[in-house]
Amino acid sequence: MGKSNSKKKKIYLDYASSSLIGSANPGVIHELGIKEKNKLENARAVIAKILNANTNEVIFTSGATESNNLAIQGIISYFWERYSHLGAKLSSEKMPHIITTNIEHSSVLETCKHLEKTKQAEVTYIKVEKNGIIDSKKISKALKSNTVLVSVMYANNEIGTIQPIEEIAKEIRHFKKINNIKNLPTGRQVFFHTDATQAVNYLPINVCKLGVDLLTFNGAKIYGPKGVGILYVKRNTPIRKIMFGGDQEFGLRPGTENVALAVSISKAFQMTENMKKKEVKRLIKLRDYFLNKIFKNTSKSAIAENLVNNKIILNGDLKNRLPNNINITFTKIPSDLLVIELSARGIMTSSKSACKSNSKNGSYVIDAIRSAEALLPPAGGSKASAEEIGSLRFSLGRDTTKADIDYTIKALSEILHKLKKWYN
Repeated sequence: MGKSNSKKKKIYLDYASSSLIGSANPGVIHELGIKEKNKLENARAVIAKILNANTNEVIFTSGATESNNLAIQGIISYFWERYSHLGAKLSSEKMPHIITTNIEHSSVLETCKHLEKTKQAEVTYIKVEKNGIIDSKKISKALKSNTVLVSVMYANNEIGTIQPIEEIAKEIRHFKKINNIKNLPTGRQVFFHTDATQAVNYLPINVCKLGVDLLTFNGAKIYGPKGVGILYVKRNTPIRKIMFGGDQEFGLRPGTENVALAVSISKAFQMTENMKKKEVKRLIKLRDYFLNKIFKNTSKSAIAENLVNNKIILNGDLKNRLPNNINITFTKIPSDLLVIELSARGIMTSSKSACKSNSKNGSYVIDAIRSAEALLPPAGGSKASAEEIGSLRFSLGRDTTKADIDYTIKALSEILHKLKKWYN
């Protein structure tokens, strides 16, 4: 008798579940499906360990926008499910109440506006201070008996300001303690969500230390793939799914999981965590070098001239900001024009959040801090819009060098000199 083949032939007859070009469906129980499931769960375990969370508290989504929607709408859906017997006629004192800020990412703000418009929630928008940082005491004062969710981003995507997440968490815990609010699914609670999309590269991300119940981020901001995000949901945080279909991701996010993206974001997250300390230190040096070149420029350049004439403004707090963020206003010069001029010299930058880059309006984040500092209107006219006062966001990364900064400063000086006769 001949020897049997040591390598068993595989015949795949599960194409209705998933075609085999990429991988099998991790939700099925045959050999290939189980292998994919193991990859998925290993990726989940890596992310959970970094977050200091349990594996069943990590949900894979398509990105931070979906994660933010699921976090916010999921909490409100739970409320309406629990109080559905009351019908639509709820008094203002019983309507679920959300507290957020006026500089959140659009995926948070637009979700809150939708819930207001459809009369599913009452929303309080806390205004930031002129340095772009929220006062945690203002959050505390806004808390009331029907508050169910506080959503404050960890670090702003435009001006890079870092919000006092741990302090806000303490204020919420204090409010729950003095009002005898039990953090159990059976009673009225206040949950705390933070959008940490911009923070995970540079800031501590231990969810227990931060004191949050929900946390979101995505792969695109940590040198991982686009199209995948994470939602951390603390145990006993009763959110409900907002899409319907299968029971994947612990019943919160239906649809066949993208194992390749899940593995990729876990590897990117691990790499980010491993190099965080060293990279943060390097970027702070580069960021401060950039700022010194701009704001301590004593040479006879267009930058120095504009600085003397108070035409260059740093947006956001100087100290409590991300190590890679520089957001500057060049007064009277449209930001889009500066973006185009810099792009022509091979320098890629932005004037506002990429999610709002097609909007004709200026940055609502810059508007918010200008309002906070009571910017006076120019003589003989109305208050300048954020677009007119030209905010530019320079965000540094792993490939940014000192030579890149020097070239950018030189280009800026040339552009300002070129535009001088138009915007004096």
